[in-house]
Amino acid sequence: MPATPFVLPKPIGNFLGRLPTYPGSMLLVLGLNVALAKQLTPDVTQMLVGKKLRLCVTDAQSAFDFEWRDGRFMACQNTAAADLTISASAHDFVLLARRKEDPDTLFFNRRLAMQGDTELGLLVKNTIDAIELPMLDLEQLKPSHVLSQARTHFRSLLGGFRAR
Repeated sequence: MPATPFVLPKPIGNFLGRLPTYPGSMLLVLGLNVALAKQLTPDVTQMLVGKKLRLCVTDAQSAFDFEWRDGRFMACQNTAAADLTISASAHDFVLLARRKEDPDTLFFNRRLAMQGDTELGLLVKNTIDAIELPMLDLEQLKPSHVLSQARTHFRSLLGGFRAR
């Protein structure tokens, strides 16, 4: 592990912190639904219902709020404290997603923080550890794949509407 972990330069973090977070939350839940939602067991999803989750990207000065509802992760605009907040730098979140770093190591090195419901935090951590996730499959980030997933998601939202 490098002595000084990478963090976004402060001017970039300041800029990103001024952007609206809801569109970012929508992109986050799209990724979570593609990579994770189908692998969650019913007992885990039952415990997630009604819980507000927040990811704070510390160096980007951004927070993304979401919840589990109707069988998938959904972006939400949460003005209150979240039930669980997980905070780290953008680089550390990428390391976690790519399975290049262990969450316990980052936690004990004070690079990953969890606040809120301890039981929920352990559930999230243990669930992610137990799932066989591919190492950040970059194919899933191709614009054609992301747009296809977004189109499917928006069609499900618009359900009964028909184009003329």
